[in-house]
Amino acid sequence: MKNKWWKTALVGAICFTLAGCGSAGTSTASDASAGNTKQASNDKAVTVAIWDNNQLKGLKSIADDWSKESGVPVKFEVMDWDSYWTTLEAGVSGGQMPDVFWMHSQYAQMYKDSDVLLDLTDYIDKSEKIKLDDYYNGITELYAGDGKQYAVPKDHDTIAVVYNKKVFDKYGIDYPTKDWTWEEFADIAQEITEAGKADDVYGTYMNTGSNQAGWYDVVYSFGGNVISQDRKKSGMDDSSTLKAMQFVGDEILPGCPSQDSMANTGEDTMMISGKLGMALEGSWMVNSYYQADNKDDFAWVELPYEDVNNNGKCDKEERCSIYNGLGWSAYKNTKKADQAFSLIEALTSKEGQEKQAELGITMAAYKGASDKFTTAFEGMDLSAFTDIENDGTLVMRPYSKCSNRWEDDFTTGLVPAWQDPSQMQPVCKDLAAQMNETLAEES
Repeated sequence: MKNKWWKTALVGAICFTLAGCGSAGTSTASDASAGNTKQASNDKAVTVAIWDNNQLKGLKSIADDWSKESGVPVKFEVMDWDSYWTTLEAGVSGGQMPDVFWMHSQYAQMYKDSDVLLDLTDYIDKSEKIKLDDYYNGITELYAGDGKQYAVPKDHDTIAVVYNKKVFDKYGIDYPTKDWTWEEFADIAQEITEAGKADDVYGTYMNTGSNQAGWYDVVYSFGGNVISQDRKKSGMDDSSTLKAMQFVGDEILPGCPSQDSMANTGEDTMMISGKLGMALEGSWMVNSYYQADNKDDFAWVELPYEDVNNNGKCDKEERCSIYNGLGWSAYKNTKKADQAFSLIEALTSKEGQEKQAELGITMAAYKGASDKFTTAFEGMDLSAFTDIENDGTLVMRPYSKCSNRWEDDFTTGLVPAWQDPSQMQPVCKDLAAQMNETLAEES
């Protein structure tokens, strides 16, 4: 019954709604190796689906190297986030699936249970390039189940604060440093908002849907949680979570644009247009700022911490970055299983992961292979994204089999509390009850 239910859920799109993670790309297709006719390429190529056009150039570079060795072309198709999952859903129903594709924490549990993903266990066991212990454990476990591995970790990400030096200079505010607290973050945000009234400039941004790069980081820094470790109970009514969420409502939101404005405009758009002083961003967003005409205005600093034990210093567990990681999966019924895994192996090997970081595609899932990411964007210091791994605690992005359902509930359900923070605690308790109902259905 369990597997049957999830197959129906997948094909019927019961759980297929989600606010995006990472940059959305435009739909495009590209062959990774030259010198083949179009028809030959289509017949022989390993097809790859992704959703971030910013990563295409770098991934093609790695795939080109593999194609030169294997003689097999690679055909990439890039879609926006929503189209990506709609296309996979249609593929599950109609059998037209890419050979290789990205998997995400929001959908991994569902796809694993729906018998869609190729079991990579035997391939990994025979591989001389892939040893799962070399990757971040949380990401490896995310794509495993029943003793089988359904994806090889592609990357990992962390969160930092981007700030606009020009805005800080204009209002005479000192740049933030890594020893700041969430209280100081909130104070700076409110100071910029007050000073920037005439210019329609705000201190920061935290939408209801700003989860991984947003209020999740605050919750875990305060000692709270969004979901229990066994993923069976909501943490939205935990006392520390409620304290953190009340802090967001009372201290951070007064430094933000209106909820309606944030619902309609992303933080990167506001930041790049000079309407925000600072914002929480994931490492996957760096290229958006680097490609901006005013890229020299932006700098990065580690996330603040919350002095939970009042000892006047930052203990590792008090500075938390939510992290996530994509996985490279293959379609169970692909006719090119061996070639598909060989390409995945090239993309996720130590060499491939180091090149991924060096090219600025993303940080690596392979431990110790991300250092070159911090210097991949000339003139922009990105050490905040890697330093937090020593200065703080990485917390795996909360997930369950149908995370998108309760995350969508958060995005819509928190709106009344964003509009009236005095309603924060009852709203969070109601969301906890809703989430517990969803989690009970997953059992």
